[in-house]
Amino acid sequence: MGLGLLGTAVITFLPAAQPYLLTDALGLSGDDLGRTTGYLQVAAEAALILSLAWYGALADRIGRRPVAVAGLLLCALGAALYPFAGNVAVLVALRVVFALGIAALNVTMSAITADYVRDRARGKAYGWLGLFSGIGAVIAVLVLVRLPNMLEGGGMAPATAAKVGFLVVAGLVLLGALALRGTLAPGLATSVEPLAGHSAGQRAGERAGLGRLVVEGVRLARDPGVALSYAASFVARADLALVASFLSLWIVDYAKAVRGMSATESLAKSGAIVGIAYMVIVVGAPLFGWLGDRMRRQDVVILAQALAGAAYLSTLLVSDPLGPGMMLVAAAVGLGEIGVITTAGPLLAQQVPARYRGSSFGVQTLCGAIGIFVISGVGGWLYDLWRPAAPFALAGACGLLVALFGLAVRHRVTPVPEAEPSRTA
Repeated sequence: MGLGLLGTAVITFLPAAQPYLLTDALGLSGDDLGRTTGYLQVAAEAALILSLAWYGALADRIGRRPVAVAGLLLCALGAALYPFAGNVAVLVALRVVFALGIAALNVTMSAITADYVRDRARGKAYGWLGLFSGIGAVIAVLVLVRLPNMLEGGGMAPATAAKVGFLVVAGLVLLGALALRGTLAPGLATSVEPLAGHSAGQRAGERAGLGRLVVEGVRLARDPGVALSYAASFVARADLALVASFLSLWIVDYAKAVRGMSATESLAKSGAIVGIAYMVIVVGAPLFGWLGDRMRRQDVVILAQALAGAAYLSTLLVSDPLGPGMMLVAAAVGLGEIGVITTAGPLLAQQVPARYRGSSFGVQTLCGAIGIFVISGVGGWLYDLWRPAAPFALAGACGLLVALFGLAVRHRVTPVPEAEPSRTA
């Protein structure tokens, strides 16, 4: 749970603090600001997509702990050097370093949770992981992101305040990496059975290569439960991105264009409404974790996807994003979001052998990264062409499609026999 809190805090920190760095520390504005932000986002997502499946396979081959520690170290390195970038090219390179750390953390947080808990309690464990991750995001937004501004208020120049603030966060991440190195069980040199369809060239007990582990993670999607989990992750990561970006954009645009509010007032309104969604996320995580241990895992995934789909489609009914109706919609969106995030992991953990768990979680997280690319890309285009609720409507439609797919395969989902909890972290 500590890894979830620290990992989510650092993952949330850099994107949230990036606007301050670009404007106050590096002096970018106008088109330069928009283009640079776009370059950074594309570079980060490309690094995620290209590395996630390999990180999952690596976690199966050498253990979870070294991959998790490496992820924290890469995040610390990226955060420490970020404000010292002298040009956009260096900034993009450092964003890639940070993204590679994020990829390692995303894979290992889920895999470690599955390894250390028996199946009957995994729903609750993922619920607590969601709770601590939500707390980590709140700490990042309310405390860590404000460090440079607080230092600037104390008399530092903007560029110096940014550098000191980012260095402080990097130092905290380094301390977390040391703590993780000393508390997680060491990776064990475990052997793996021959992969399905590859027994001729591999003896029992021989360690599989990374490429073959990646292939196995993809091939596991032939199992209906694994396919449902992968599809649910495609929607879940995109849902998270929509709340963090398009919900704020919608509120700020409306407040400035229709209500004539200043930029500061618009951001305050946006923060209050988005804050409702995040509060519900923190509260709702244990609820879905509890349900995950009392219902069949595929059923709770279907329930979460249906709830999220309905919540996101309800944004089409909002005419005034600053009105009381938006408060209810934000709460529903937050509940649906945490539902799809916390239910896909336990389903995947029960469907795959422990020796391929890292590989499967790598592919699952890859599906989520692709979901962000597709839904955010198409949704952003529809935002301009149609209406601000369009990205949410698209995500809602995708969620309902996943729920329908789940209904079609729910009776064909058979969990694999459970072994003792793994200690290959």
